[in-house]
Amino acid sequence: MRQPFSVDELRAGRLRLLRLVGVVLVLLVLAVTTYRYSESRAMQLARVEAGHRLELFAAAVDGVIRRLEHVPSTVELNPDVRALLVAPEVVTRMRVNAYLEVMSRQVGAIAIFVLDQDGVVVAASNWNDVTSFMGLDLSYRTYFRWAYAGLTGRHFAVGTAQGEPGYYVSRPVRDSEGVVVGVTVVKIGLGDIDLALGALSEPALVADSNGVVIMSPREDWRYTALEPMRPSLQADIERSRLYDNRPIRPFPVAVPFRNWSADATVSLPVPALHPPRGRTQMVRHQMVSRPLERVGWWLVLFSDLSAVHRQALAHAALAVTMGGLLLMLSLYLAQRRRIVRQKLENQAMLEQANLELEETVQRRTQDLSTTNARLREEIVERRNAERTLRAAQDELVQAAKLAVLGQLATGITHELTQPLGAIRTLSGNAAEFLRRGSVETTAKNLSIISRLADQMGAIISPLRTFARKSPAVPARVDVAHAVANALLLLDQKLQRNAIELDNRVAAETAIAWCDPIRLEQVLVNLIGNAADAMASQAGERRLVLSTHTDDAGRLLLCVTDNGPGLAPEVLARVFEPFFTTKPVGEGLGLGLPISRDIVREFGGELSASNAPGGGACFCITLPVPHLETPT
Repeated sequence: MRQPFSVDELRAGRLRLLRLVGVVLVLLVLAVTTYRYSESRAMQLARVEAGHRLELFAAAVDGVIRRLEHVPSTVELNPDVRALLVAPEVVTRMRVNAYLEVMSRQVGAIAIFVLDQDGVVVAASNWNDVTSFMGLDLSYRTYFRWAYAGLTGRHFAVGTAQGEPGYYVSRPVRDSEGVVVGVTVVKIGLGDIDLALGALSEPALVADSNGVVIMSPREDWRYTALEPMRPSLQADIERSRLYDNRPIRPFPVAVPFRNWSADATVSLPVPALHPPRGRTQMVRHQMVSRPLERVGWWLVLFSDLSAVHRQALAHAALAVTMGGLLLMLSLYLAQRRRIVRQKLENQAMLEQANLELEETVQRRTQDLSTTNARLREEIVERRNAERTLRAAQDELVQAAKLAVLGQLATGITHELTQPLGAIRTLSGNAAEFLRRGSVETTAKNLSIISRLADQMGAIISPLRTFARKSPAVPARVDVAHAVANALLLLDQKLQRNAIELDNRVAAETAIAWCDPIRLEQVLVNLIGNAADAMASQAGERRLVLSTHTDDAGRLLLCVTDNGPGLAPEVLARVFEPFFTTKPVGEGLGLGLPISRDIVREFGGELSASNAPGGGACFCITLPVPHLETPT
């Protein structure tokens, strides 16, 4: 018959159960924390990448509109146009039609036309086409009402004659007394903008100021409303036939596109490969929007977050695995400590027994000798155990060092962000120039991309030399060239933060003896830190790059900003690893320590101070090539 459990056994079993539950809870918290951090970091990087693509598209839209928006003003200056509106004649009308036809062909507009005071087209570039605008009454159009009121009209509309969408720009035509006698209009085609929108490689749309989707690679999104329309707005749209009486449907989901400065996620319907019962699946996307202020539009880009979730799950699984291994290692060390403690206790007991035997039984010398010999064996075993334990501890120290090396490797990733952004921009431009047949410009862009790829390889290489020192490859370097390369990588960031650049480093005036790629890496880090320091301040933001020579004949390259400067406690620790003043998740505190090690590796030094007029100043001291040094 089985004996019932004792109280001690029940207490021990309860304690083991509580320990197991505690381990499970710790691993669960570790998994959730890792998942959320990985997801947040990946979404932040995806938003930055989407922002770059939005900027490129905004530049494309600005170029298309800017190229043709001056046409109405040019037409207004033609004396025949003013004469036609003041005293219409057949000969004058034919001259104006021919003039508008030639200009439309030269600038690449869909149509250029002139309206009289009643909003009737009296001259048009397509006067000889089947779908000519001649004689059309367009007084209901918004661009006519704006221009007739003395303003410049700008808005999207769908043509009623051809049914083709376009962007209209209108200007009033005044007589010699300043009275508005007519309106000149140019209709700009949106084909190039549609191509640029399709090249974004993500679901995207363009909405006008009314919140109506006017362009999108997805046909089912076009002419849908991103927000509910007011009755007065609907009436105005119907009166002006802004969308040529097309029905405006609501967008499939709610999109807070006007709150473009905040992160937002939406679930969009995406057709599945094998949907059950013909339904579509809802996929979570990150929404990034940007206003196109010149045309009054909004660009909205949706980034699929499926890959982000998969990556976060993988990171969480890896964190749980590593946590489990660390717990097992701690249990192993605790067991070893328990064994050592038991051996020490046994040794103490044996020594006490030896004293008792010496005091009570003197005639049992032989037994005492045997006991002493046994004690010596125990001591030898204990020392062997101590040496084994010490060796295990050394192994743990080495493992911790390698773990720090792995963490250090993550610090180099932020150095790759700028080269990747430049490669993305240059590759997109190269594709466009190649399409246009500009082989020389394409070759230049590809050459720069090749150099950036080499630079990224050189940035990654310090990870291999962290554990063992490897000398840099010094050469005769024109510092102005290194500064120009670093500024190329950070050009978008400087422009986005409205930073005024004062580059005083001229070509062939400052020559140093160092590794050029690593010098560029250090400059990118220092200039990027200066831009971040000035990003939140109001007023002027100024960055100065200068060189001079110290008393020892070495070259000093200084990066100075007019930001808040360095507090005394920050200045004392600025080169400490993992020390940073940036918010959590935006910096590891490794950029400046790594930069200082790079400069020291080729015989230089990196120092920090506060500029006399305010702001921070980081100076790189560089050796100069000697006369006998080969170039």
